[in-house]
Amino acid sequence: MHHQHEKALQRVLGAGAGAVLASGPLAACAADETVRPASGTRAAVVAASAAATAPARASGRVYVTNQLDNTLSVIDARTNKVTATVQAGTAPEGVAVGPSDGHVYVADNGSGRVSVLSTANNKITYTVPVGKDPTGIALARDGRHLYVADSGSNEVSVIDTRAGRVTATIPVGVSPVDLAVSPDDTTVYVANQGSANLSVIDTRTDRTIRTLPAGRYPVAVAVTPDGGSVYVANEVNASVSVISPATGEITATIPTGAGPFDVALAPDGRSAYAAVLGPGTLSQISARTHHVSRTVNVGPPGADPFRIAVTHGAIYVADQGAGTVTVIDPGSLKVTATVDVGNSPYGIATV
Repeated sequence: MHHQHEKALQRVLGAGAGAVLASGPLAACAADETVRPASGTRAAVVAASAAATAPARASGRVYVTNQLDNTLSVIDARTNKVTATVQAGTAPEGVAVGPSDGHVYVADNGSGRVSVLSTANNKITYTVPVGKDPTGIALARDGRHLYVADSGSNEVSVIDTRAGRVTATIPVGVSPVDLAVSPDDTTVYVANQGSANLSVIDTRTDRTIRTLPAGRYPVAVAVTPDGGSVYVANEVNASVSVISPATGEITATIPTGAGPFDVALAPDGRSAYAAVLGPGTLSQISARTHHVSRTVNVGPPGADPFRIAVTHGAIYVADQGAGTVTVIDPGSLKVTATVDVGNSPYGIATV
């Protein structure tokens, strides 16, 4: 199987910065792009959505993008069963959930847009055109702004979620693939895979204000709940870097094994978790000692654990090669369930 991390490497190693993959399964996906529902006016869409039902509150759902199926799987966290499969755009990757606005946001890499779904009926209510090859996506804590890493155009698109449109386009480094918003919503950290650094965006001015160092091929970024540290997964360096936003320096480099592709923080900030492609493991990292404290196998060889979502009660890992989501108990670090989803699961988010 041609995996997304190989696609990302080809973007940088191929025809230059921002090069687009021209063959393989994702190109086939682009040829088969589905027709989306007509969006109508933004006001009409919002009114219709609001009339259907009140926005859903946190109720234990997991949303998973299936890159080669062009779908989104919805999992009931109480039963670990897929309750819905929703048609998305072409090659959906990053996903974010608004905890209070009743929407799910999906970066459709092959379509160059963000699909917005209602959590009330699992239907696309409207789409927003963004830059080239949108990959990572992150929602501000207050839900007002959505940030999209446009990996093919080396920029971040800022979407006003109330207006339903892009309000700013911010140049960043080469091939941005992931981003994270600080707890106070003032800063966005962008992992630039091709330029081996992080761009730091001031959300008040929508400008890149500084660049922070990272390892080779930084592919994921996460911020601690207190905003005091930034964790970066460096795929080629086989490590996770810990960066101090205050000093702009790397304070720790943590070996993880070959191919860490995601990093996520526990809600209490005491642990970080890295999904490691090579050995097919999830590594727990102590935020105090900056060492890997425990590891767990998430599937057979080739499972390719890609992206992680962490809640107080569970850790969810999207296994791209296996077409599954692995559910792990954060206390025992034991696998408690394996959920079949679609073809090539990539992004994962919980509400």
